[in-house]
Amino acid sequence: MSLRLPLLDADPEAPFPPADSALREPDGLLAMGGDLSPPRLLNAYAHGIFPWFSDGQPILWWSPDPRTVFRSDCVHLSTRMRRELRRSEWQIGADRDFDAVVSACATLPRPGQDGTWITQAMQVAYGELHRLGHAHSIEVRAGDRLVGGLYGVAIGRMFFGESMFSVESGGSKAALAALAFRMREWGWPLLDAQVGNPHLDTLGAEAWPRPRFLASVAALCAQPGKPGSWVETFGTLPVSTLD
Repeated sequence: MSLRLPLLDADPEAPFPPADSALREPDGLLAMGGDLSPPRLLNAYAHGIFPWFSDGQPILWWSPDPRTVFRSDCVHLSTRMRRELRRSEWQIGADRDFDAVVSACATLPRPGQDGTWITQAMQVAYGELHRLGHAHSIEVRAGDRLVGGLYGVAIGRMFFGESMFSVESGGSKAALAALAFRMREWGWPLLDAQVGNPHLDTLGAEAWPRPRFLASVAALCAQPGKPGSWVETFGTLPVSTLD
């Protein structure tokens, strides 16, 4: 890469450059190098930074401006989607098969995308975060079959979404709505969605200026959270109750 970027220190607990020093073009590119160890990843998320790179690239770290977020009380489902959910027998849980959710996010084809940024190294890294109780999956099932889901990282009362997928229409929307439902119950107001797109906009995503986002992250990450497995903490939600 020809851009002159700060190179991260080998110490996984070394500080990142200030997020407001990120490039304007490409938007939010902040630093390169380092590793994907749990201390480094947790430090990054707590400061509004996330890794995003492809095979063959160095690890790249980002903090875009504006930042795409969902308020947990403002996730929107269309009238048609709500009607379909009322008739559905899907069940939604958490952390029962984290690796399967990440693998599905990495491998299922997406319109307009060639390949994936969820490299094998990323899958291993987030699997380790999950086993330490910091990364979580939301899983939508039809019987025993996984039909949709999402995964991300939780710190304090903040959830940082990484990716979602659908095998059947509406699977990822159901996962997002279920996560927002539980977050409202827990008093968690904000879900990071990183970079916006038209699909997220239809679900109620908002674009926040970086200073507003970083201030909210700092406050929410400092509060007590729910580390550990979410199998019991999240419980099981019939998708028909999400209307």
